Amino acid sequence: MLIIGIAGGSGSGKTTVVKEIVKRLPKDSVAIISQDSYYRDNGHMTPEQKKNINFDHPSSIEFKLLNQHLDALCHGQVIQRPIYSYVTCARAEETIPLAPRKVIIVEGILILTNPSLRKRLDVRVFVDADPDDRLMRIIYRDIQERGRSYSDVLTHYEKWVKPMHLTFIEPTKRYADIIVPQGGTNKIAIEILSSRIKEKLSE
Repeated sequence: MLIIGIAGGSGSGKTTVVKEIVKRLPKDSVAIISQDSYYRDNGHMTPEQKKNINFDHPSSIEFKLLNQHLDALCHGQVIQRPIYSYVTCARAEETIPLAPRKVIIVEGILILTNPSLRKRLDVRVFVDADPDDRLMRIIYRDIQERGRSYSDVLTHYEKWVKPMHLTFIEPTKRYADIIVPQGGTNKIAIEILSSRIKEKLSE
């Protein structure tokens, strides 16, 4: 089993990189764990309190559960992956069964901030992108997918996303084995990374 961690700032193109890698690997050989599934349940909060949730701080993630699930997969067990909604800021009662595969990709902005998780990763990737490009993607995503207004997105970015990126996420570049600039548009880097994974699987 090969465990790959793909980190990078919000809006950097991590999801695109993951999709492009999966497309290049044998069918049904990859299981994906998104950090976003492990946000702490804040469904009990008021709408005003939910606006002030800092999704970009490491404490917002239940890393203990994520690491337990990763260990279970490594031992051949099926896990029940949580379902988290940014709209309600809560976890659903339902879960998604996830079976072990030859390749496990753990994806999220904060995955390299957790020492215990870093130790479990065989390959650490940091997806890099220009701050302006990331901001444009964040604006589009948060309005379309998370029900935020344009004003709320900018306020949230200024208050949480940017300072947390500079404090916690950008420094984790030093833990990366591979840095992919230009995010998901860097086809050469994705091709090299995919080829290396294929070589590892065939060993």
